[in-house]
Amino acid sequence: MKKNLFVYCEITEEGHIADVSLELCSKGYKLAKELKVKLEAIVLGSKIDHVVDELTPYGVDTIYLADDKRLFPFLNMPHSRIVSKLLTENEADIVLFGATSIGRDLAPRVASTLRCGLTADCTSLVIGDHYVKKTDTTYKNLLYQIRPAFGGNIVATIINPDMHPQMATVREGVMKKEEVRTKKTPAIIKVDVSKYVEDADFAVAIIDRHIEAQKINIKGAQIIVAGGYGVGSKENFNLLYDLAAAFGGEVGASRAAVDAGFAPHERQVGQTGVTVRPKLYIACGISGAVQHTAGMAQAAQIISINSDPYAPISQLADYNIVGTVEEVIPKMIKYYRQNSK
Repeated sequence: MKKNLFVYCEITEEGHIADVSLELCSKGYKLAKELKVKLEAIVLGSKIDHVVDELTPYGVDTIYLADDKRLFPFLNMPHSRIVSKLLTENEADIVLFGATSIGRDLAPRVASTLRCGLTADCTSLVIGDHYVKKTDTTYKNLLYQIRPAFGGNIVATIINPDMHPQMATVREGVMKKEEVRTKKTPAIIKVDVSKYVEDADFAVAIIDRHIEAQKINIKGAQIIVAGGYGVGSKENFNLLYDLAAAFGGEVGASRAAVDAGFAPHERQVGQTGVTVRPKLYIACGISGAVQHTAGMAQAAQIISINSDPYAPISQLADYNIVGTVEEVIPKMIKYYRQNSK
């Protein structure tokens, strides 16, 4: 039996496949094609037959549907037990989870059950070989799990040659969501939930849920004006809000700016914040640490405003403006308004 690549597909509150899961299917399709194995998806929930249509454009070969009214909303014990057993039965070789609140809860439980490794918050996934000189052993087609480490000071490549499956979580926005050119109809396997769980697994029940509406959503913004510690003060951050308002964008911030109290955590972009992929990203007073660039490097166009022409962000930016935000931003707003229709 070929050891295939699995994606755990999370269901949103609205009953659809989460964007991060579709992004992982897109990436998983490319990895599976390179490995010449099947891409398989696991979906758990209630009344979920419609997700087949949502997953079909992303090249999934097989969909395991565990449809049971007891599985929604998310519960730790039954979900982890079902996923663990499905992966064991099918000799999964690679398993990908979204690094959401659910994925970060579920993936470690599954990894613990299967006694395998787990790499969290990966920014890149690559297939490669690994040679161990001590034993003169070459491991073929391993999953290179790449992520910033030690506070973003280095980029670590993590492999798991001996204990499989190889498991990783990836945050929303890191991978690109792309439909495959040649669509195929996936095989559907209905999972009998009663074979995998016991009544004791449902000893905890969710009686009611209160979810506060998200006030700030920079993930979907097409233009982001982000500030770092170099902006200088919370008052100077008001210039970023003015520029974002003029451009019809949102304001983001680096971790250093958030820690300094210049902006709320909801606006933090980077490894410990949100990952964004806007059409335009204006980085103001941001040095360009790996921890931050991991969350915005996929922007279509990057403009840096920095008083230091040699800051690391200048290597990533498409355009560099040397100067302070107090000097540059008012001029940007002025000339934009003068020249825009």
